[in-house]
Amino acid sequence: MNVNVIGDKLPQEEIDAYVDYGKKKYSDRVIKLMTVKVDGEFVDLQYEFDDVPFDRIRRITGYLVGTLDRFNNGKRAEEHDRVKHSV
Repeated sequence: MNVNVIGDKLPQEEIDAYVDYGKKKYSDRVIKLMTVKVDGEFVDLQYEFDDVPFDRIRRITGYLVGTLDRFNNGKRAEEHDRVKHSV
């Protein structure tokens, strides 16, 4: 993670405390960049996160699926014969 400090110098212990705070607050995401803006007694923390990969989930023939690899030949045929609409 990259940390930018703007406005004033901070001791490394304080920067580490802000990093720990961000990691705890956003434990389900990966922080790519953290900007600490210092204005006297006030500190503004801004975070930039890594992209979150996702799987495409579709509702096909009554089932929520990501891929068709677990479908038998009958379900694959149903999916193939569906009318597909463009967006």
